[in-house]
Amino acid sequence: MRTMILGAALALSPLSAAAQATLTAETTTPGSTPHYIDTTLAAVLDSAGVATLQITEGATLTNSVQAVAEGRLDMAPAPLILPFLLSKGIGPYAGIGPEKGAELAANIRVIFFNAGSAQLFGYYNSNPVEDIRNLEGLRIWNGPPRGAALTSGRAMLQLLAGAKDGEGYEGVQTPWPDTVSTITGGGADAWTIPEGLPSGRQIAIAAVGGITLFDVPSDLLNSELGKQILAAPGHAPYSVPVEDFRAAYAGNDITVITDDDTFDSFATAFGQIVPAGLDEQLVYDITKAYLEGEDRFLKGSPRGPYAMMSFGDIDGVSQGACGAVQIKMHPGAIRAFEDAGHTVADCLRP
Repeated sequence: MRTMILGAALALSPLSAAAQATLTAETTTPGSTPHYIDTTLAAVLDSAGVATLQITEGATLTNSVQAVAEGRLDMAPAPLILPFLLSKGIGPYAGIGPEKGAELAANIRVIFFNAGSAQLFGYYNSNPVEDIRNLEGLRIWNGPPRGAALTSGRAMLQLLAGAKDGEGYEGVQTPWPDTVSTITGGGADAWTIPEGLPSGRQIAIAAVGGITLFDVPSDLLNSELGKQILAAPGHAPYSVPVEDFRAAYAGNDITVITDDDTFDSFATAFGQIVPAGLDEQLVYDITKAYLEGEDRFLKGSPRGPYAMMSFGDIDGVSQGACGAVQIKMHPGAIRAFEDAGHTVADCLRP
């Protein structure tokens, strides 16, 4: 009798529980926009009975992108410059070469986009930078040892001061988990980091002493070099009312300086990536749960409204794709967006 009851109970249990997949994922350190998106996505997928995400934190996304392309990892947040560099076999992927790089990049698919990390420049008020356009001789933390953030950090310092790493200033690079301790420990005179709003990392840095954060001055952003950086693979324009930016850090010893009423910079365009061969129905279910979880993503954290996540029509260009970056969406994701009533640009179709 007990066997029959157990059998009946199992037969009546939700099918989704039995069908729930287990996927591997990597993300950045806690306090970052990708980390917030990935952990929220994990909660959304678990609640929907779609999948369990086993997430490794503090990853170097250069490695994560390659792991997804090789099919060794199921999901990762990808700064779009990385699939671009991989497709060319250049930069951090120079050792792979153009032919193999193009083959690997062709195995990457996006399920949704975001652009919530904007490049900023900061220093401690106790050790101020007198002129952010003159960084001569300073030690500046500008990224992890390699990858998209380092490329963007170097671009920011070249835009601000016309300086190159190792020539006009001394670049300091450490793995992401060591960023805060390096800066708070006096390992750098200033820093430039792509950050979401608000940034737990900047709040942690300010806990040691007051800091000042800058955007990109308007004349520099509108310069020829500024326009080139805005249009560079993996970048997108970023603009937030400065009062919103300051309000996000209310209660912390953080001063925000801009030359107008907006905080303007260049954002790091991201795509949530999976291997091209990941089951289409599973990707559909993941993307459907993501779209239905919009309210949770936007309200689950103060940074939600500023994560620039894709919950509507996707034209490709606004997301940092369909230009130099020629990346495609997964068919399962396209179907989920279209079933929800949204359009997807042809340039994103495999």
